[in-house]
Amino acid sequence: MECIRGLYNVHPRHRGAVVTIGNFDGFHQGHRQLVGLLKARARECGAPSLLMLFEPQPQEYFARGTARPRLMRLSAKLRAFRDAGVDLVMVLRFDELLADLAAIDFVENVVVGALRARGLVIGDDFRFGAGRAGDFALLKDVGRRHGFFVESTATFTETGQRVSSTRVREALARGDMREAERLIGEPYGWRGVVVAGDARGRQLGFPTANIVMPDPPPLTGVFAVVVRSDDGREYTGVANAGRRPTVGGGRVLLEVHLLDFAGDLYGRRLDVRFLARLREERRFPSLAALAAQIDQDRMSARSFFAKRGTVGS
Repeated sequence: MECIRGLYNVHPRHRGAVVTIGNFDGFHQGHRQLVGLLKARARECGAPSLLMLFEPQPQEYFARGTARPRLMRLSAKLRAFRDAGVDLVMVLRFDELLADLAAIDFVENVVVGALRARGLVIGDDFRFGAGRAGDFALLKDVGRRHGFFVESTATFTETGQRVSSTRVREALARGDMREAERLIGEPYGWRGVVVAGDARGRQLGFPTANIVMPDPPPLTGVFAVVVRSDDGREYTGVANAGRRPTVGGGRVLLEVHLLDFAGDLYGRRLDVRFLARLREERRFPSLAALAAQIDQDRMSARSFFAKRGTVGS
């Protein structure tokens, strides 16, 4: 997979693709269906598949610091697209110029002018351009004039409801990891590099690998997790996602304690998969009370994995 950053990096080999456009935050089952159709149409045309997205996400740009939680970093999205078999990914910077660009100008300048797309495959609710004025009818009209096809996907539903990033966020917010997994198609995860913390966990007898999370975080609480390291090894563990109110933590961290593991993980990249929320994050009256609860959390995690037939690393 090749990543194209900005229109100025479009070369002749990138033109003539079948294109889809969206945020793809969470890369859920609906997104997977859309990408599957994109790849199928690209094969039929003998063309590459191209997925276009924006950074920051448009909602983040317009929210001006009050955006809803992001489900995936760009790097995680790119990894998901690569694993899904997408040929090309275009990342466009979403700024004032793009926000003010009329829908017809976006299609004429980007889809037709820069990419010379063979076709567009879009979600059935896709809107674009200044004021979200662009829609499927506009794309079909421009496609007829410029000779590219436009196709929309049917709504992907789960338990009779539309699958969306909003539903994933709501499931994570209430700690329903089973529903999040059904919507996404795999356990929800967060991937990042282990950074130095304040060593509080080690002092309490529960050393943790600390990974920075966005503010606001996509989920909070204490979880039973499966962790894969960058060397391919897999471990079970218990993790706290949040601000650590008992110790006055400021930044949002994911603190992961691996069961039956001893070693140095600083600088390593970990992929943490959240399987079950054990409890909500809360403030304790003392460090001793916190340590006692962490010990209980560790036992709860062991019990969870024992029922699954997985104990320890």
